[in-house]
Amino acid sequence: MRVFPLAALALAAALMVGCSSNEVAPDLQEQELYQQAQSSLDAGRYSTAVDQLEALDTRFPFGSYAEQAQLELIYAYYQIENWEAARAAASRFIRLHPDHPQIDYAYYMRGLAAYQAGRFSLEGLELIDISKRDLGASRDAYVDFGELVRRFPGSPYAADARQRIIYLRNVLARHEFNVADFYLRKGAYVAAVERGRWVIEHYPRSTASRDALAAMVEGYLGLGMRDRASEVLKVLIENDPDNARLDGRTFEPEHVDAKPLTL
Repeated sequence: MRVFPLAALALAAALMVGCSSNEVAPDLQEQELYQQAQSSLDAGRYSTAVDQLEALDTRFPFGSYAEQAQLELIYAYYQIENWEAARAAASRFIRLHPDHPQIDYAYYMRGLAAYQAGRFSLEGLELIDISKRDLGASRDAYVDFGELVRRFPGSPYAADARQRIIYLRNVLARHEFNVADFYLRKGAYVAAVERGRWVIEHYPRSTASRDALAAMVEGYLGLGMRDRASEVLKVLIENDPDNARLDGRTFEPEHVDAKPLTL
């Protein structure tokens, strides 16, 4: 398998994407076609490489280079930012070659393609809060990276996957908290409490889990269940005494028309 540095994969810098203007010659033999694909990859002509690797996969599905071509097709799709095709190609490889020695690479690339699909160009400028967007692709990446780490903890890709899992866990948890906050503002207090509980149960180590406790406290106050609110408030104080909603041991509601709650 072609070896690609993790940093290069993570950046997804398809700066040299070439445009394929000619169809792949129909009379090329397997080895020649594979060598041409390698040359295209080496030169950064990824669109051309995609055409050549697809042709190789179609014409010689059981050939000597079939498995290698399928792996490199995943990478080529990734480089032209066709995230959906990269994920489909990775899933296909995993299904067809579950015992392949580079199967961890396919898992990693499947997750990485979903990760990139879920990112937004302005995220790094902090002009857009990704946690407020549709996070379907990010959830896919979270699952894919988790599967990679569980199945192949010693993989050279596992360390990078673990770091991305931490980031994605915080993004997904923050998204759920944003939903809970929305329910509080709309007066849907039961839904707010349930969404806060979801964050705590599914993303307990996330940065948003403490704010989720605050959402639960306020939701219970909105429901008039001050005893239950006090129970959750105790947990909040123990775990996050400096929470913005706390003034010492007093909880100040933000969206609910209720008296402050003091332990």
